[in-house]
Amino acid sequence: MKEKLIMKNRVDHHASRNFISQKWTILLCICSFCGGLLFTNRMWTVSESKLITRPTALESEGLKLVSEGCDLRKMKNVKGDPKQIFGEVSKNHQAIQTLDKTISSLEMELAAVRSIQESIVNGSPISSPEVDETRSSSEKRKYLMVVGVNTAFSSRKRRDSVRATWMPQGEKRKQIEEEKGIIMRFVIGHSATVGGILDRAIEAEDREHGDFLRLDHVEGYLELSAKTKAYFATAVTMWDAEFYIKVDDDVHVNIATLGHTLVRHRKKKRVYIGCMKSGPVLAQKGVRYHEPEYWKFGESGNRYFRHATGQLYAISKDLATYISLNQHVLHKYANEDVSLGSWFIGLDVEYIDDRRLCCGTPPDCEWKAQAGNICIASFDWTCSGICRSVDRIKEVHRRCGEGENAIWSATF
Repeated sequence: MKEKLIMKNRVDHHASRNFISQKWTILLCICSFCGGLLFTNRMWTVSESKLITRPTALESEGLKLVSEGCDLRKMKNVKGDPKQIFGEVSKNHQAIQTLDKTISSLEMELAAVRSIQESIVNGSPISSPEVDETRSSSEKRKYLMVVGVNTAFSSRKRRDSVRATWMPQGEKRKQIEEEKGIIMRFVIGHSATVGGILDRAIEAEDREHGDFLRLDHVEGYLELSAKTKAYFATAVTMWDAEFYIKVDDDVHVNIATLGHTLVRHRKKKRVYIGCMKSGPVLAQKGVRYHEPEYWKFGESGNRYFRHATGQLYAISKDLATYISLNQHVLHKYANEDVSLGSWFIGLDVEYIDDRRLCCGTPPDCEWKAQAGNICIASFDWTCSGICRSVDRIKEVHRRCGEGENAIWSATF
């Protein structure tokens, strides 16, 4: 009996212990569940906060610009008034245009920097020590214009006639560069045989006068489009100018009058100045100015798009930079003036048609000078330049020139 009682007490005590253990187990499970739920919610909140990205400074500015440009509260206030709605839309449109122009300007500046970097990495174009010195000095100032006189190996007499008339030489030319911001150079490439007798002759002439811009380009009449492209691409990396001009070596130019004309357009970003024309596309082989790709311009008898005549034209820095940046993909037509015009098709370019850039030789330019309307450039249409320019350019200069003091008294 006693043993049974003892066994019963043990069983009851063990059952009591089991009962207590079960209670604590359930309580601990409930606590663990609550704790786990709290921890999980905390981690979920932290994870969500980490997934929320903060806008960058650029994005913030963009959102600010959009919110300022399209204020819904303003639009609600003008609801029902068509005039006010149109005014708000017009303001938004102007804001977008301003932003677009700013982006375009930044792209042009970036293109200029890229061009300079490429010229440094790939090597500078063929040049003389004087040109290298000019490149160094160009980093210190901004010029008004760079005048590139297109010339050939066989045109030594033409160059001498230009030097004797409208292009000052020696110290005068250097003084004009420093005081007036006008660079003037004869533009020429190299022969098919680099370092041959033709190249050595140009190098000797350049040592004498120091007025050449040498291009990394093989000279040839059928390569004028490529030469024009190389000229602008090279000049814009060497001199920081507002305008870049191409002129033939059998054309008379009044430099001061050209400068005064360009100054009127200096605030325009992309400007193309010249005597605009639209001549016929010549499909017949063997004729002068034949266009092998005539079929690209439509049916037979069609005319070219508007472009400046090739004797003299000017473009602003942004356009010269555009040519420099895209020179490897710009298409070349047979005629260089057509090629230049084609490069600007589709761009936001302002065309300036100035007939003073294509005056005739005396008496035409003389009559205009007497009337107070001095011509910028004079030549004969029949010769695409001054006929027998070596013999006649001095006469044209005497009768149609602006006077030696014009450039010194000019302020740009």
